Amino acid sequence: MSFTPTKPFLIAEDEHGQVRLTLRETRYNSQGYPWIVSTVVDESFGTVAAARKHAVEHFGAKAGEFASK
Repeated sequence: MSFTPTKPFLIAEDEHGQVRLTLRETRYNSQGYPWIVSTVVDESFGTVAAARKHAVEHFGAKAGEFASK
């Protein structure tokens, strides 16, 4: 089975034009199949840079752990 690892932080723009940060966690079931659990942060941001800064300060994010949509 081939699985491409998912970046733990997703930064995307919502329908209102605000930038949102989503935390993603990869879990595996008993057969080794990956399940992605996503949690959207309640706060919205004006820019991608502000969302990245929040992730670094509050969740210990590092460079290379971000995906964008």
